[in-house]
Amino acid sequence: MVGDNGVEMLKQIGKFFPDFGHTLIAFGFGDLYSREVLDLKQREMITITSLITQGAFEQLPFHLHAALNVGMKPEEVLEIILHCGGYAGFPKACSALEAARKVFQDRGIEVGKE
Repeated sequence: MVGDNGVEMLKQIGKFFPDFGHTLIAFGFGDLYSREVLDLKQREMITITSLITQGAFEQLPFHLHAALNVGMKPEEVLEIILHCGGYAGFPKACSALEAARKVFQDRGIEVGKE
């Protein structure tokens, strides 16, 4: 779900603070993400929205990659960011848009080309 870069990031957290790394994986991915009511795409939509509204932009690229890995379309990511602009404010949406631009660039995704 999180790709090689995400796995490496999680390993680094675990090396630095093993108890935190274990709790992050066991609770976040083991307990929350494994529940059956919502699919992974829906969970990533919620997570991205939550990160934007909190202004937690350092975590956003990790979850943008995960969202794309579980089938979210780039246009859906952009729509979430636009929608958050109306509720969380455009400064946060602009920061999220920049994070998405970088993730899309890293993955060779082009949007908005006419």
